[in-house]
Amino acid sequence: MAKYRVTLDRDECIGCGTCEATCPEHWELGEDGKTNLKNSREEGNKQVKEMEDLECNLDAAEVCPVNCIHIEENDEKII
Repeated sequence: MAKYRVTLDRDECIGCGTCEATCPEHWELGEDGKTNLKNSREEGNKQVKEMEDLECNLDAAEVCPVNCIHIEENDEKII
């Protein structure tokens, strides 16, 4: 089981692109102008990705102006 769970709530996303600028290996702007979490799975209006290493995703979550990126570590919310 992965240590970290990164979730993007696309309903809250405004497509500002700060996550992509901060962490382009995991984030990209979609054709609809909202962000996509690369190589993630859909859970309703959310995109979810489990990973062993958080890499730059914590930075991406911290710079998001609408706080639509959520991170859990071992089922406990970090951000």
